[in-house]
Amino acid sequence: MTITADQRAELDQIRSATFATRRATVPALEEILFEPLPVLDHGFVRVIDYMGDDSAVVQAARVSYGRGTKKVSEDEGLIRYLMRHWHTTPFEMCEIKYHVKLPIFVARQWIRHRTANVNEYSARYSILDREFYLPAPEHLAAQSGSNRQGRAEVLEGEEASRVLDLLREDAERCWRDYAWMLNEEIDGADPVDPSRQGLARELARMNLTLNTYTQWYWKTDLHNLMHFLRLRADPHAQYEIRAYADVMLDAMERWVPLAARAFRDYRMNAATISAPGLDVLRRMLAGETVAQPESGLSPREWRELMAVLGRPA
Repeated sequence: MTITADQRAELDQIRSATFATRRATVPALEEILFEPLPVLDHGFVRVIDYMGDDSAVVQAARVSYGRGTKKVSEDEGLIRYLMRHWHTTPFEMCEIKYHVKLPIFVARQWIRHRTANVNEYSARYSILDREFYLPAPEHLAAQSGSNRQGRAEVLEGEEASRVLDLLREDAERCWRDYAWMLNEEIDGADPVDPSRQGLARELARMNLTLNTYTQWYWKTDLHNLMHFLRLRADPHAQYEIRAYADVMLDAMERWVPLAARAFRDYRMNAATISAPGLDVLRRMLAGETVAQPESGLSPREWRELMAVLGRPA
């Protein structure tokens, strides 16, 4: 993660300020407010602002005047009921805003989640930093033969070295060409070569590689954050976006620990079983030996169900 001395000083100044408020605040989240939490090689996640806490979920569910109930156990019981029965609107009453620095290819995957407010760094208006994501060796893997979206064995030896060299060299070359086409000093005030006009920023940016870092502000409610995390903090998600989701999940546990615990129990670490799958489970519990051909499940769904049950396929 790259933070300049000026940026660090600005962060320290922001973090030193405090304000009196009647709104609910969460000390555990306040501890990391504004602080860049490192992700990948140059990326970060920062919690910029938030609204509400666990009691706000309870308050919305009961449409009450107070902040919740007198007993935390009662709040947690209601939150778990809401989560268990897929009630969503009470969780929409809490919101959180992140500042995220991430590679462009991760941003293009992330933006598929359209239930957030997003404002991205403008490469039409500003010059992008000379920073690129280069995977650690343990994340350089071959294409999976069984999963078109997945990875297989880690590359090793000369091939791995060559891949890293290519990623680095291509990114560096493209950024140098980008800078040449712009013909601007990094602050954009003066041309590097007064004899050339330079290409417009909105055109020059198309030469950059997808591992170039961008930044955005991403604001969402708790319900949609949990939907994002259920998909992107999953072990099957692409490593790079999962790295961001893991940090955001940690922040969520600081912010709404009761909702986060229910989320882990009923979403992250739970399983949905289809009606045919449930029928197979009932037959097994009744003592019947069931095999895939007579189960009514496809081979793939059968394997998935057996994985959930911890049985060999």
